[in-house]
Amino acid sequence: MNNEFNYLFNERPLVIRPELARMVGLNESIFLQQLNYWLVKSSHLINGKKWIYNTYNTWHDQFPFWSISTIKRLITGLENKKLILIGKYNKAGFDKTNWYTINYPELQKWVNQRLVQNDPTSGSNCTNGVVQNEPTNTIDYTETTSETNKNHKSSSKTEHDHSAAKEVIAYLNEQTGKHYRNTTSNYRMIEPRLKDYSVDDLKHVVDVKCSQWINSSMDKYLRPATLFQASKIDGYLNETANDKNRSQYTGQIINEKDMDTDDLPF
Repeated sequence: MNNEFNYLFNERPLVIRPELARMVGLNESIFLQQLNYWLVKSSHLINGKKWIYNTYNTWHDQFPFWSISTIKRLITGLENKKLILIGKYNKAGFDKTNWYTINYPELQKWVNQRLVQNDPTSGSNCTNGVVQNEPTNTIDYTETTSETNKNHKSSSKTEHDHSAAKEVIAYLNEQTGKHYRNTTSNYRMIEPRLKDYSVDDLKHVVDVKCSQWINSSMDKYLRPATLFQASKIDGYLNETANDKNRSQYTGQIINEKDMDTDDLPF
C-alpha cells in the first residue's frame, strides 16, 4: 500500500520501548535504543565491550529534532548516571571524538530499582531497590528474620535514591551561581515532578527561566520552590529561551512591573 502522507514513515523509524521510557525518561530511552542498535552492528571490541564512535554533529544527524546542546546534556546525564560509558580510543592523538558503549549491568540495576519503586506491594520489604525473595542472578540474600525485617522497614524510609534530584540541583547551581543544597525540602520540590517529567525536562526549565530572569529583579525566583511548582512547570517547559524577556549574559535589567503577569511565579 502506497503511503501518501509524508509524515508517516516509509523509512526506518526510531524505536523505543515504552516501559524503558517510563523508567529512565523518554529522551534517554531514545538515545539508549539508538546506541544499542549501533553497538549490535559494531566490530570495535575493546576490553571485552563493543564500542562505537560519534561526533555530536553525527548524533545530531540521527536526532535532528534535538539541538546539539540538548544532545550534550542528554549524554552527560546518562554518563553521570553510569548508564553509558565514554572513552577515547582514537589512533590519532588530535582526534577527540568520543567512543560510546552502554553499561548494561548498571542499566539493569537502574531498571530493577525503578520496578521496585513502582511496585505498591514491595515498599516494606526492600533495601536499595531490590525486593527480598525475588529471584536474581546478581544479588545474594541473607536469611530473613524478624530483626532484619524491622531494619528493612526502617531503612526503606531513609534510604532513597536522590541522584536525579541532586543532578537537577547541581545544574541549577551551575547555571545561576547559587548554592542550593541537597536537602529534603529541595527534594520535595523536585522529585514529585520527576514522576511526570525527565531530568532533562527540568534542566530545560532552568535554562528557559535563566535566560529570562538572570540579571533582573526576578533572579530571586530562580529557586526550586518556584521553578518546579506543579502549577507552573508545564508552562515553563513549553517556553523557549528566546522569549521577549531574554536577558542572560546581556546585563539588561528587567523589573517585575515590566513583565507579563503570566510570567510571574506566583
